[in-house]
Amino acid sequence: MTESSNGLTTAGHRAQVRKAATASVVGTAIEWYDFFLYNTAAAVVFAEVFFPKSTPYAGTLAAFATNAVGFAARPVGAAIFGHWGDRIGRKATLIVTLLTMGVASALIGVLPGTDSIGIAAPIILVVLRVLQGIAVGGEWSGSVLLSMEWGDQRRRGLMASWPQAGVPIGLILGTGAMSLLAATTGDTFKDWGWRVPFLASLVLVAVGLWVRLKVLETPMFARVLERGQVARLPVVEVLRRHPKEVVLSALLRVSEQMPFYLYTTFAITYVTQQLGLSRTVALSAVTCAAAVELVAIPFFGHLSDRVGRRLVYATGAALLAVVAFPYFVLLNTGVVLVVFLTIMITQIQHAMEYGPQASLIAESFPTSLRYGGAGLGYQLASIIAGGPAPLIATWLLHDYGWQAIAIFMIVGAVVGFAAVLALPDRSRIDISQPSAYKTT
Repeated sequence: MTESSNGLTTAGHRAQVRKAATASVVGTAIEWYDFFLYNTAAAVVFAEVFFPKSTPYAGTLAAFATNAVGFAARPVGAAIFGHWGDRIGRKATLIVTLLTMGVASALIGVLPGTDSIGIAAPIILVVLRVLQGIAVGGEWSGSVLLSMEWGDQRRRGLMASWPQAGVPIGLILGTGAMSLLAATTGDTFKDWGWRVPFLASLVLVAVGLWVRLKVLETPMFARVLERGQVARLPVVEVLRRHPKEVVLSALLRVSEQMPFYLYTTFAITYVTQQLGLSRTVALSAVTCAAAVELVAIPFFGHLSDRVGRRLVYATGAALLAVVAFPYFVLLNTGVVLVVFLTIMITQIQHAMEYGPQASLIAESFPTSLRYGGAGLGYQLASIIAGGPAPLIATWLLHDYGWQAIAIFMIVGAVVGFAAVLALPDRSRIDISQPSAYKTT
């Protein structure tokens, strides 16, 4: 058997590539399962449990506000874990992010409501949501790099899209679990049914740890360690040397992340409160939409290896502007089948961006600064796009109607389209060489 450059046999290297991809998908799916559980619970039950004296409108705003806190914490997690991910490695850092998320989610599952412990309940809820945000903020870039830096460099778009597929898996598991409990526990859903999926997180985390412990450090970062090229303060260094890439990475996500949380979180509230359809219908539609993305994300990641990241991503951003008004027109029919199909089909637009997005952002930074740089760029969007989106949409709907939300989506499309055109496309460049980044 031949030996690869990292000391493994060819067969051993291939086995590590498979393990890295599996560990990335499984770990990311678990992290997003926990994160999306909160999103879904905020849309369907947290207003009643933690803000029982508020009006439905005020309670929804308050629940989405606690949800947004988790998004604000994500760049903090990207900075903290980005530092260590570029100092000690991808694998060790990812173990810590997974444990942090699992513990925070389980504690949410046992947190008493406001009727039991008063104002302490929503305060503790916010603290635990912050911990979730920090964990997922450090998770994304590490899981992407674990897969991308181990894989075939001619297929970086596809390899980096596998952990992206953890998002719809997490959404399917999280929303599916909530949907199942909502349908089976009936009136007791508010009392204890919603807590079960949060407690189940501990079991999933144990599985994720078992998978991740089997993976070696990526060859690209191992070479950085061998050559003594590790930065002393990676996050500071990446902000000093690559501020343009960090900012553009955040801005290009506006056309992807903002509509995603409208499609998956705000849509649940819209379908139930505005259209009067059941909670089960709304949750089931979002779960089916996630299944569509599970196929579409790796497809568009693979396509970006063939035609380039920028072309695929820009097409997806432009498509958001096209679907914005038809999306609400179709939802407003109130016909269950039409609502289902609308929520499912619009996820294809999101997948066109989300599939190539991981490699597009990660390729913008050199190996020694990639964990922190990609993480910061990716997670900063959470403050300006994902976190505020359901909150802004709720306000726009209440004060101006659904047309204002459609315009909001079009503005996001323009921002994302412009940003991706300004970011260099390194789809076919050897990113293991520092010389690839000297012109930036």
